Amino acid sequence: MELTPTTASAYVHLAFDNMLAVADRLGDDKVNERPISPQTNAVASLILHCCGVAEFWLGHVGLGRESQRDRDAEFSTRATLVELHGIVAIALDQVDADLIALDAGGAESPFTEGRAFLTGDDRSDASLVLHVIEELYQHLGHCEIAADAILAS
Repeated sequence: MELTPTTASAYVHLAFDNMLAVADRLGDDKVNERPISPQTNAVASLILHCCGVAEFWLGHVGLGRESQRDRDAEFSTRATLVELHGIVAIALDQVDADLIALDAGGAESPFTEGRAFLTGDDRSDASLVLHVIEELYQHLGHCEIAADAILAS
């Protein structure tokens, strides 16, 4: 069985669509609110982090593209709903291009030999893509829990 770029893209798009739906449910007044304590992450931050996750793992680790990612800033940056939708749209365009490039053999990444994302020693591009999808859905769950906590208070 093969993980196609079309299938992977559909799952990535669905994760981001669901994250944006959570953000939209919160609205601009609550999307940057940290639930429970200052140590927890706002939904906007989680979405921005997921954009960074996709760019870093697919583009940098998978394709060897230089990364300007500032992971720490992802958790403190604030964004409006319009900004989030725009940033996600750009991220999804890049994800789709990266998935096609990975499927075509992409570029030789210096990380190919050192990466193993699933059990065993699977260093395949499919394993890398599944790792990204796993992270996106984990953070989608965090977004949903954060929104529930914010809306309950």
